[in-house]
Amino acid sequence: MDKITKKRWFIGIDISKVNIDAAMVNENEPKRFQNGRFSNDLKGFEAMENWLSKHDVKAKDCLFCMEHTGTYGLLLFAWLSKQNADFCVEPGLQIKRNLGMTRGKADKIDARRIATYAMEKKAKLKQYELPSENLIRIKQILTYRDQLVRLRTSLKNSLQSHQEYQQISSLDFVTKDIQKQIMQLDESIESCVKQIKEIIKSEEDLKQNFKLATSVKGIGLVIASFMLVSTNNFTGFENGRKYACYAGIAPFPNESGTSIKGKTKVSHLANKKIKTLLSNGANSAVSHDPEIKAYYKRKIEEGKDHKSVINAISCKLVNRVFAVVKRQTPYISTYQQKIA
Repeated sequence: MDKITKKRWFIGIDISKVNIDAAMVNENEPKRFQNGRFSNDLKGFEAMENWLSKHDVKAKDCLFCMEHTGTYGLLLFAWLSKQNADFCVEPGLQIKRNLGMTRGKADKIDARRIATYAMEKKAKLKQYELPSENLIRIKQILTYRDQLVRLRTSLKNSLQSHQEYQQISSLDFVTKDIQKQIMQLDESIESCVKQIKEIIKSEEDLKQNFKLATSVKGIGLVIASFMLVSTNNFTGFENGRKYACYAGIAPFPNESGTSIKGKTKVSHLANKKIKTLLSNGANSAVSHDPEIKAYYKRKIEEGKDHKSVINAISCKLVNRVFAVVKRQTPYISTYQQKIA
């Protein structure tokens, strides 16, 4: 019998940048919660452990459950692993859909909802595996690269306005200095890319799955690296559909009986970063993949909105990546197969 199914204590945790809100419940008293708020750092985690002790509960006897929150939860995950505690990390959309209609929004309430979810779904939950050291390194570099890109974009926008000033002031110091900073940022961004490549090359499993992912047109280094990190090297999601839900690109029907027939919609609960990256990849695929280009043209001619078509293409890219990783062979389009 799986050790998760033997658990009787469940702790739902709502994670933010500064604090974590915890709600503890025992399956023998499913309506009786104990709540606590702690700082999202090592001192806060130790305080949470003391809080458990005051209720005569040990961390190893609990199942901790939380939503995917990007980097905000990494330190907590590492601490829980060190304590040999069992914990699972679930997509926010999955928890929300399981609980159905809920009222109110507060960190304390969210923590209780997550605890209830863990208690009700314990037989189906999968214990979270902490990302490897290399994946954590890639994640940190990707975060830093994103910051550098935003700075560069801001400076490029600023450069345009100062070039307008220069026509009147005849002062070129500001524009030259901005151009110098942009060049330095370009070098730093390129250095990030090189570092990511080196890390991926150093681990065979990462190297293989990265190569497979980038065999799909529209999936470049940044998207593939981000997918490696967010899927824990494709072990954290069962299939492309679930990852598409996590990314907020999977459409859901908006209908009920015969009276409500709305358009299919994507959820607002999403990893906005990967959603943006996949949209960029979809636009690239429209330009470089004949099969995707034909699909895009056909859908536009049918009257479909550009954004909805790009979203559908993003889903296609995700499914293709998961397919090639699962079968461990590079992607070959039907277009290429017909030529061959």
